[in-house]
Amino acid sequence: MAYALVTGASGGIGLSLAHALAKRKVDVLLVARSADKLQLAAADIQEKYQVKAAFLALDLSLSGSSQVVKDWVTKNGFSVNILVNNAGYGLWGTFDEMPWPQLANMMQLNMVAMAELCHTMIPELKRNGPSYVMNIASTAAYQAVPTLATYAATKSFVVLFSRGLRMELRGSGISVTCVSPGATATQFVERAGMSNDLKQKAEKFSMSADDVARVAINGMFNRKAEVVPGFVNWLSVQFTYLLPKLIPEAIAASLYKEKV
Repeated sequence: MAYALVTGASGGIGLSLAHALAKRKVDVLLVARSADKLQLAAADIQEKYQVKAAFLALDLSLSGSSQVVKDWVTKNGFSVNILVNNAGYGLWGTFDEMPWPQLANMMQLNMVAMAELCHTMIPELKRNGPSYVMNIASTAAYQAVPTLATYAATKSFVVLFSRGLRMELRGSGISVTCVSPGATATQFVERAGMSNDLKQKAEKFSMSADDVARVAINGMFNRKAEVVPGFVNWLSVQFTYLLPKLIPEAIAASLYKEKV
């Protein structure tokens, strides 16, 4: 039986994705920083769905982390045919006032670690096809977002990388899907350091992590190239294609720029 490897699986969308996969009787491998949370999640998943669940506590932003994951998979004889790159986070604030080490760490995790894990695991996925890659981006990827400028740029990378990788892997037995959630009821806004006012705004439009995961998993197994969960979120992405960039970027600025 092949496993699904899910990063950022200790909470939020990642944990919901792990549950959604296990509900379909897919064995799961959970990777995140918190060993305690992963241990609880793995035990809960095994009890609820009667599937196998193993975990690896690892900071994926560290150099060489993808090889650590691969070595763990190989050592334990796990056969992987689903890779879910969910690990990532945002930082809110004006670019020049943000500490560079924090920005660099976010870019490392959101872009480099994601791409490196794809590169490391693709040979494994090819051996175990049909296989799937799911990369988690964001609706922020489709326009510049003041005070989330670097985060939005990292998610633009995820979208374009996923599109290109999907075309490269055509005929290989691997399907690549990019999922771009909008506001979701997770700890994202707290981790990003957003103001209470912005948090309240986000809550008005938030989807549950479980709903996002359900739509994402359905899209992945249907081999869709891109998935934007939620009609309002899908519509906002369409507007970025139809309207001059200045308009959606001005709207983004009105939502995120001012600190309260």
